[in-house]
Amino acid sequence: MTTRALAEFVAGLQPETLPKEVTAQAARVVLDAVGCAVAAWTEDAEKSRIAREIAAMYPASPGAGVIGARGIAAQPAFAALANGILVNAADNDDTHKVALLHVGSCVVPAALALAEARGLSGPRLLAAVVAGYEVAVRVGMAVMPTHYRFWHSTATNGTFGGAASAANAMGLDADGAQRALGLAGTQAAGLNTFFESGDMTKSLHPGKAAMNGVLSAQLAALGMTSPPGILEHPKGYLAAFSLEPKAAALTAGLGSTWEILNNGFKFFPSILASHSPIQATLAIVAKHRPDPARIARITNETYNTVLSHFSAKEAATVMAARVSVPYCIAAAAVDGVLTQAQFAAARIHDPLIRRVLDRTEVIADPQLNTLYPANFPARVTITMEDGQSFQETVMLPKGDPGNPLSDAELEDKFRTNVEPVFGAAQATRLRDAILRLADGGPVGALSAAMVPGG
Repeated sequence: MTTRALAEFVAGLQPETLPKEVTAQAARVVLDAVGCAVAAWTEDAEKSRIAREIAAMYPASPGAGVIGARGIAAQPAFAALANGILVNAADNDDTHKVALLHVGSCVVPAALALAEARGLSGPRLLAAVVAGYEVAVRVGMAVMPTHYRFWHSTATNGTFGGAASAANAMGLDADGAQRALGLAGTQAAGLNTFFESGDMTKSLHPGKAAMNGVLSAQLAALGMTSPPGILEHPKGYLAAFSLEPKAAALTAGLGSTWEILNNGFKFFPSILASHSPIQATLAIVAKHRPDPARIARITNETYNTVLSHFSAKEAATVMAARVSVPYCIAAAAVDGVLTQAQFAAARIHDPLIRRVLDRTEVIADPQLNTLYPANFPARVTITMEDGQSFQETVMLPKGDPGNPLSDAELEDKFRTNVEPVFGAAQATRLRDAILRLADGGPVGALSAAMVPGG
């Protein structure tokens, strides 16, 4: 049974069996996720308040903390919920491009909450992250791309990752892990409706995936039963959530091909589909300096999903702007950069950006669509009022596994996220605590460094 194979993998995964490069990548995933969570306190104060307050409603001793908040020891499931919200709050968290899934925001909060509450070692935490990553991505690849018509992959497929991380962190045997995966599958949910409204459910989804993962493992440990073949059953997850499921993807290369090594870390704080067109737009601006006030039209020829999911132009909220490819292009064309500053509430209503946004269109190109998802192609053309035009094409944006962030660049991103909240000295302590996890560093040191003044 396919679900059984995944359960045996989760139960059998031990820190000492992992290749060094896999453990190192898991630490990078934690570094990026924690950095994104800290940044939420400056980039989305309202979501951060909600995350802190929901966790505080469910205290526990021993409990787990909320990243960036002092004085909270919460039940692990609710700490995972809060931290999942925080990691995704500014849409700057990692992505596996084939599964189209923010894995870190689902698996790191689940693994971290249980590691804190149970006093696990750094290597055990990283192994739990790897277990969740490998399961979530394989489930995602098995149901994509038709899954994405309605379902938010981070919410749905991420729930399996949260459960796998939690089951590994709790030391469940294969039977227990199988029950946890079954319980996860029957809870998996999360709709793509937010792409137009830009509401907070986008960030609720990874938090709920992490929470449901912890709850699934806890219930499994208590003996609760679940469908043993939740993935492959005729009325199971693959059949229900995909028009063309690929069951073989669930176990292909399991334990030998490590999908965590195919992880992408975001270079821009916006939907991944915007990164190639942003990069192309910035290249045009750097080379030709077009006057944004004289732009007549911008086109982004690209793959089909950008048009169907990420082309809304209302961008009335900060999150709506982050998931609007036309907005990201327009802001990059006007400002010549694309950072958190371009998503400030006042900036998204700037009259010149709005004027350029009105003139920006997404076009699905059949030839470019055949290159996706191995590539994330974007051909951006800026046409001026005098008829002059400039064009750039980007296939793999910065941060993609084929064009990766270096360790130094990932640390720069981490510092940019953390230093405005914690200061330079604590940012260094937090970085060191994470990067020492693989060497046996205690989770307690990490926990202390994740709160102000730690």
